[in-house]
Parts: sequence; structure tokens; C-alpha cells
Amino acid sequence: MSAVAWVLVAVGGGLGAAARFGLDTLVQHHNRLSTPLGTVVVNVTACFLLGLLTGWGLDHAGPTAVVAGLGTGFLGGFSTFSTASVEAARLVLAGRGLAAVLHPLGMLVASLAAAALGVALAA
Repeated sequence: MSAVAWVLVAVGGGLGAAARFGLDTLVQHHNRLSTPLGTVVVNVTACFLLGLLTGWGLDHAGPTAVVAGLGTGFLGGFSTFSTASVEAARLVLAGRGLAAVLHPLGMLVASLAAAALGVALAA
């Protein structure tokens, strides 16, 4: 991988993390439910956008440094498996077993559907 690709991945990762923080904060500020929805919105959005990028990349020979910067960098920094896992653990510790199962399972199903939709729309 070129030096340009490394820089784009690093900068994209930082920008993606900042965008995740902003969107998660916005969603949680408006969330009236007791279930953490910010991470769900972030991860489903990231999967959809990565699906679009991947679908586009299947049919177009684009600059790999830019694709790496957007996919691995920005969307990698934007999405967050670790936060989703911690949220599920916190639900377990709060005695909310059903929510602890349904929250990550629902996020997984929605994220897979969003990724598939993104690939299908871009291909």
C-alpha cells in the first residue's frame, strides 16, 4: 500500500471517529427509549455506505488509495463493534437480558440488510 493510502486511511479514520461521535450524540440526545440507538444508527449507516462503496468498486476500477481511505479509514473509524458490544454488556449487567439479546441481534440483521442494499444499489 502506498504512503498516500496510509495517510488517507489515517485521516479518514480520524474523521470517521469524529463523525461517529457527532451522529451518536445527536441520536442519543433525541432518543426517548431506554435502549442505546446511536450506535445502531451509526453501524447500520456505515454498513449501507460500505455496501455502496463495495458495490461501486465491483464495477469500477477506482483509485485504491481513495477506496481504502473511505472504506477502511472513514467507515472503519465511523462504525463501532466495540461500543455495540459494551452496550450489550451494560444491558446484561442492568438485568435487561431480553434487550441485551435483541439489541445486538437487531443491529446485526439491520446492518446486513443495509450492506446488501448498498451493494445492490451500487452494482
